[in-house]
Amino acid sequence: MISRYTRPEMGRIWEEENRFAKWLQVEITACEAMAKEGLIPEAALRNIKEKARFSVERILEIEKETRHDVIAFLANVAEYVGPDSRYIHMGLTSSDILDTSLALLLKEAMELIIQDAKGLMEALKEKAFEHKTTVMIGRSHGIHAEPITFGLKVAVWYAEMERNLRRLEEALDVISYGKLSGAVGTFANVSPRIEAYVCERLGLKPAEISTQILQRDRHAQYFSSLAILAGTLEKIAVEIRHLQRTEVLEAEEPFEKGQKGSSAMPHKKNPIGSENISGLARMVRANSLAALENMALWHERDISHSSVERIIGPDSTILTDFMLHRLSGILQNLVVHPDRMLRNLNSLKGLIYSQQVLIRLAAAGLKRQVAYDMVQRNALKVWETGREFKALLMEDEEIRQHLSEKDLEEIFSLDYHTKHVDEIFRRVFEGG
Repeated sequence: MISRYTRPEMGRIWEEENRFAKWLQVEITACEAMAKEGLIPEAALRNIKEKARFSVERILEIEKETRHDVIAFLANVAEYVGPDSRYIHMGLTSSDILDTSLALLLKEAMELIIQDAKGLMEALKEKAFEHKTTVMIGRSHGIHAEPITFGLKVAVWYAEMERNLRRLEEALDVISYGKLSGAVGTFANVSPRIEAYVCERLGLKPAEISTQILQRDRHAQYFSSLAILAGTLEKIAVEIRHLQRTEVLEAEEPFEKGQKGSSAMPHKKNPIGSENISGLARMVRANSLAALENMALWHERDISHSSVERIIGPDSTILTDFMLHRLSGILQNLVVHPDRMLRNLNSLKGLIYSQQVLIRLAAAGLKRQVAYDMVQRNALKVWETGREFKALLMEDEEIRQHLSEKDLEEIFSLDYHTKHVDEIFRRVFEGG
């Protein structure tokens, strides 16, 4: 568990106390089901419910001898319950408890992550509408392309988060399954009715079929969904990092009072929050590969997946939770510089309108390649001389045969590029 990045709400899910509490919850619920089937005396069930508890320290102490965590847990519970403890875990195998309780933990963690994802989406929506008409340059290959608005950039992130939310909800559904089908999944020693009762009481669904374990494609989907989400968070973080570069400086992370950017250079304000997100996303992606590797186990079960899940379960959910909160805070307090955006947009002396000139020339009857060459020769002169693109076009007699001064004035207009912003926002935020 990566304690530095652990928020209390998520950290509590993965504490040993909660893990063993889930085990006990599964065991007691199974005893209830068995009592309903007449397999356990009602008096024994009452005694188990009244006395069953555990001590984390004692379990770990017993495990040093048994080298088996579930047996150590059962031995410790038996110390509290007494003779009626013989009914606990009756007919079950360790994975009945481990997999069903892991489903409860992953479900609890995902519910928190979904809540966090919705919080990030609210921050994105607010920022998108705040800068719906804040014009900036759009870039391809890192080079100035054509005008966009900062709100459109953020709306793209929001739409991607909507897809992430659907994936997270699907992952929540696919992980919310339990199993109590015994050593190889045949229900030889427990009835399917026991499994159905336990799962229903715990808010899970019984797996249609299982071996000794729940099949790990479920977990692979879960951790892959977190990895894709982490990719989106990194994508946003990388963009913020680019926008904060000194040469760009169109937006920057909030810089708190007393914060320091460099031990050597007092002037530095570094995008450390976004850089942190970029680094942690790599961990979540790596963990998803481990989850995919867990799918292929020997026959009805081996134990190679178990050690992996003890790491990636807490780590991936903790890191994802942390990244969502960190990015939400960055976006809520993001410093945006519209004046710098406009200055950067104008830095190419009007070259960003080259496509409109090309379109107008083609519409005037020129072959596209001929028109392209005419526009490009003037564009290259801008790079070479630093003169205004429109002025060069005005002086080009060949172009002026097809485009008037009025035509060129119409072409060099930001309104041309922002005329569909309202429609795009309706499609993103209203689904139409």
